Amino acid sequence: MSHYNHLTIFEREKLFLMFNQGHSIRTIAAAVDRSPSTISRELKRNFKNGTYSPILAQILYSYRKQNCGRKLILSNPKVWKIVRRLFVEEQWSPEEISYRLKDEQVDIHISYTTIYRGIYSGVFETEPLSKRNRGLVRSLRHRGKTRHTKHHIERRGKIQISNTIHERPATANDRSEIGHWEADTVAGKTGGACLVTLTDRRSRYLMSGKIEKKRSELVRDKMIHLFSSIESNQVKSITPDRGKEFSRHWEITKALNNVPFYFPDPHAPWQRGTNENTNGLLREYLPKTKEMDTVTDQVVDQYVRKLNLRPRKCLNWKTPYEVFFGVALHLI
Repeated sequence: MSHYNHLTIFEREKLFLMFNQGHSIRTIAAAVDRSPSTISRELKRNFKNGTYSPILAQILYSYRKQNCGRKLILSNPKVWKIVRRLFVEEQWSPEEISYRLKDEQVDIHISYTTIYRGIYSGVFETEPLSKRNRGLVRSLRHRGKTRHTKHHIERRGKIQISNTIHERPATANDRSEIGHWEADTVAGKTGGACLVTLTDRRSRYLMSGKIEKKRSELVRDKMIHLFSSIESNQVKSITPDRGKEFSRHWEITKALNNVPFYFPDPHAPWQRGTNENTNGLLREYLPKTKEMDTVTDQVVDQYVRKLNLRPRKCLNWKTPYEVFFGVALHLI
């Protein structure tokens, strides 16, 4: 760490006085307790029109000080534009942006800490903020959302189950292969339409579709429809929650060539953490106050596509789509 201190206005005034009195550089340096090279550079840098002015030297010093040092990386319009697009339009987190830029070997190197600083300092804002509007800070993943307390109890109906999660194969538990799914529903206003969400544990790949009501027969039909869009060997097990909407699971098993269902313990949503986290990402687009009836299938598909093309830290900054289908995409 450098302990160097710049010349003050008082030292410059003394330099000016002694220099005009004809003292040598070494004498002046000793008088102000500075090295001779410091005094020599000061005179060489600020000797204008045959004279040295301490006031002008101080002004020039202040000007040079403002322009010295490393420039902020987000002051680069190219970097600002790319980072803002990925954060605002694609809803990527700062960490996802940073590591994906590195993964694609883009000629931009920026840490996620720098991106966070930019967000909190308002670098990416295009409109002035008011006291009640925190701007893009609200676009961060966990923006002060209320969460359940530690002892919160999920009061849902009980259904007959076929297998418990403790009987699920090791390949599903350790995420070593594709095809082990977690299932849930994402509801809008009570009694209205909702989404059926299916998330692959290995790749985090999401499939989702809207149904008119959260009824077991509609959930059954939508799950069969969604799974019919992929290869049969990509569906090896399903882990839903214990809601009544999955009470027809045995019919789904029969329709999908005896794919088994494994149910978690009561009041243990963390045992289906992959799907719970994915539903949390969907809630960014479809909050609990949103009426699902007004959301079209095309809009749902658009949100699902965004999540499937978003890089994930747990996938070494690959996207769920890339891992599930075994391809490499160029997204930036």
